[in-house]
Amino acid sequence: MTGEVAHYWSHPGLPGVDLLRARYVTHRYDRHTHDEYAIALIEDGVEEFEYAGRTLRAGPGSIALVNPGVVHTGQAGVPEGWAYRVLYPTIEVMSAVAADLGAPPGTPHFPETLVVDPEAAGLLRAVHRAGEHGDALATSSLFRAAAASLLRHAGHLPDGPAEARMPAAVRRAREILHESLLDPPRLDELAEAVGVGTFQLARAFRAVTGLPPHAYLNQVRVRRARGLLDAGMRPAEVAARTGFADQAHLTRHFKRTVGVPPGAYREGRATA
Repeated sequence: MTGEVAHYWSHPGLPGVDLLRARYVTHRYDRHTHDEYAIALIEDGVEEFEYAGRTLRAGPGSIALVNPGVVHTGQAGVPEGWAYRVLYPTIEVMSAVAADLGAPPGTPHFPETLVVDPEAAGLLRAVHRAGEHGDALATSSLFRAAAASLLRHAGHLPDGPAEARMPAAVRRAREILHESLLDPPRLDELAEAVGVGTFQLARAFRAVTGLPPHAYLNQVRVRRARGLLDAGMRPAEVAARTGFADQAHLTRHFKRTVGVPPGAYREGRATA
């Protein structure tokens, strides 16, 4: 790849797993989270990103492991940018792989964000290439091998689900935001609805989710937009249905979170 290019797609052999292949130079990811894991193999250049309060740099051959729900960013760490291949498996997919390995029930967690594992890197590259040109059997088999390798050497299960440890006021505030994409309340109205002070809610919300309420709401809107795009809806209509001011507003937030514009995302998913 030369210049700046990104392709986001899915493969019928990998239900519950999205794929991204990209080279970025000027593109920057905003602070955002994923409902799924992000497993990224850096092939060229350096990606610099903030993750869980630290600034990390990932160079060629390294694997970045981003757990669901953890706020992170992404940008070029060198002038020529970086090229990488990313897998986005859902929690259900990774939990199924862990169960096959004999792990007890729970959500797999990667304690280390950057790992260097040549075996896992080779498998990730192979599954990604199969996701471009291979059949369902090869793609699914290689993915299970890659995920198992990472879980064996870099993963573990947490003591309990994060949802159970979430303060009730933050949980209720999130529910309200999920229900109010088109007409969200003011911060003071949200705080009153959950029975706490405005500043108390703002601090607790950011401590739990890693984002202030308004930024969290935009993440919810982007996730909802992905579902509507997957259903075949046009970006302009998606923008109206998810609370964005217009298609340009949707595109700006969508690309800073997903890595590609909504139209390219829709096209890639439709042709998978």
